[in-house]
Amino acid sequence: MPDTKKQALFRPMAKSRFQFLCHKDISCFTKCCADLDLVLTPYDIVRVKNRLQIPSPTFLDRYTETKWNKHPRFPMINLKMDSDPHHRCPFVTPEGCTIYEDRPGACRIYPVGRAALKVDRGKETREKFFLVDEEHCLGFREDREWSLEEWMANEGVDEYNAMNDPWLEVVTSQKSLGKKEDIPRKIQMFFLASYNLDRFRRLIFETRFFDLFRVKAEKIEALAVDDVLLMHFAFDWLKFSLFGEKTIQIKS
Repeated sequence: MPDTKKQALFRPMAKSRFQFLCHKDISCFTKCCADLDLVLTPYDIVRVKNRLQIPSPTFLDRYTETKWNKHPRFPMINLKMDSDPHHRCPFVTPEGCTIYEDRPGACRIYPVGRAALKVDRGKETREKFFLVDEEHCLGFREDREWSLEEWMANEGVDEYNAMNDPWLEVVTSQKSLGKKEDIPRKIQMFFLASYNLDRFRRLIFETRFFDLFRVKAEKIEALAVDDVLLMHFAFDWLKFSLFGEKTIQIKS
């Protein structure tokens, strides 16, 4: 969810239904799209950089900033706000979001917030939901009522959660990163495989990677062109390279 610097109340969802509607005829339209502290996930980056038709290094340089105080071990990527006095999202206009169909998951779920933890593969994600009630937002005065399930489905949040939950296993893992001297290299690998997929693709295709690791030929062919498949392969690689999990097989 967008963590705004504006005054907001975070209300636990004691019941599963809430009242909310946002549209361009409401006077606060797009006010929530400024001065954000919005963390981007790997799937967010895939969707937006492909929407813009630019490679991931260009997207990262132009639209993001790295935050080292958002997580105890790993760097997080924030969407960089414009430098105008209102610090608007770079993709918002008076008419609304220019990348709306591919907007980040935090924008989709708003005004609902989600706190999630996934400790192991095969186990369900533990999650809690709450409402982000900002003083400027008039959407709560509209007469459209939603269940949590209806809202998540309507905004496409379920797809984003399914895409990002394997990465959540990495960032919420309590497993050791190994020897102290290896940690800086592993942090660099985390950044590359999480956020910079085009360079990660170069890493695995322009080195001896596939000589060392067992990957089926048809999957290798698909990894060359399919960013979503590559992203999930990168998650498996992180579990292998950071924690020693047997998510990728070494050739004997």
